[in-house]
Amino acid sequence: MATMNRRTWLAMAGMAPIASTAQAQMPGAKPEWPNLSARETIRRRHFPDVILRTHENRSVRLYEDCIKDRFVMINFMYMNCIDGTCPVTTYNLSQVQQILKERVGRDIFMYSMTLDPEHDTPDLLNRYAKSYGVGPGWLFLRAEPRDTEMIRRKLGFYDRDPAVDAKKSNHVAMVRYGDEPRQLWSTTSAMIAPRTVAQVILSAADLPGPARRGWKRVAR
Repeated sequence: MATMNRRTWLAMAGMAPIASTAQAQMPGAKPEWPNLSARETIRRRHFPDVILRTHENRSVRLYEDCIKDRFVMINFMYMNCIDGTCPVTTYNLSQVQQILKERVGRDIFMYSMTLDPEHDTPDLLNRYAKSYGVGPGWLFLRAEPRDTEMIRRKLGFYDRDPAVDAKKSNHVAMVRYGDEPRQLWSTTSAMIAPRTVAQVILSAADLPGPARRGWKRVAR
């Protein structure tokens, strides 16, 4: 994926509703402005409700089925990764899932979206997920090529330099995580120690600490 500043945050949390141009009014009438909540504004700007296929070959919608009312972790990946970043990322996230245990699929939901939908079919994604021991609560997703590009950009996984952004070898192992109901979003690297990623997620999700037991046993 394209290079990104790891300190950057997805500017969602404090976004005010967007005021659109006033509709045509009769002379003397007051202009009407759409009354959108901050949450709805964020949804419209960043979460297009496109249809995806899971690695289990089920049809889901990005917002309604995967993100709405949930705490989520989202990353993009290639099965055929040029520089080997994606296998390391997927392995590290599999360790994070082991650390978080039953919270994944209950309190936290994980999504890995392929950047190569022409090649990465649901069947191939299913084999890929099984090879990493992926458990319930973590879905590998495939969108249509045009939708994949739209989602990638909507979530901020791109480089502002088009030449850099066009190179498939230029991608970093970042995870977008957030609490959709609370409108809190940020990023972390998936290349750091899995126990550190899990700690970041638990803190952001405002979850108690019992799941932290066993970090030394399963984390790198």
